[in-house]
Amino acid sequence: MGLISLLTSNPTAFIIIALALVLSLAVHEFAHAYTADRLGDPTPRRYGRVTLNPIAHLDPFGTLLLLIAGFGFAKPVPVNPNNLGRWGTLWVAAAGPISNLLIAVLCAALLKVFPPTTITLTILLTVMSINVILAVFNLIPIPLLDGSRILGALVPPMGRALAQFEAQPFSFLIVMAFIFLARGPIGSIIQAVQGWVLNVVGV
Repeated sequence: MGLISLLTSNPTAFIIIALALVLSLAVHEFAHAYTADRLGDPTPRRYGRVTLNPIAHLDPFGTLLLLIAGFGFAKPVPVNPNNLGRWGTLWVAAAGPISNLLIAVLCAALLKVFPPTTITLTILLTVMSINVILAVFNLIPIPLLDGSRILGALVPPMGRALAQFEAQPFSFLIVMAFIFLARGPIGSIIQAVQGWVLNVVGV
């Protein structure tokens, strides 16, 4: 179910989830861009991506898909692997999911600090859940996701094969179909990671 259905049924939930998604995606892409920039690749800065401004990172089709289907994406950060090398590419790919995990842990920690009001719990748990979902999804080692870049850096022959698959015309549809079919196991992993995040801070 997409976010758009919440506009009439629960406008408050729509605003919280929409803002949490937009900001979390912006931080994710900024983490990629900032890491690449710090490691010597000027490409993200050239395209104006070393910023936390969500407008620089939102993809029109990905945003529309999010509103309609409940699953979307931001614009990938352009990088030049030749400027980064094998391990630089790995760290750039990992930076996005790591940023989401850090936000999730921060939200869990804040649950112990702020008064347990309904709105506080709703906001913090929503932001935490969204960032866990982003981290888990992006770490799946399949094309178009950060996990494939990490795997490619660790196992270069596999990286070349994944890159060839990603260049195929229908790779996006195949990846989306895989995620849909594997939503059960992925959901279980997400729940396990959410439990781990809460346990880390003792909530």
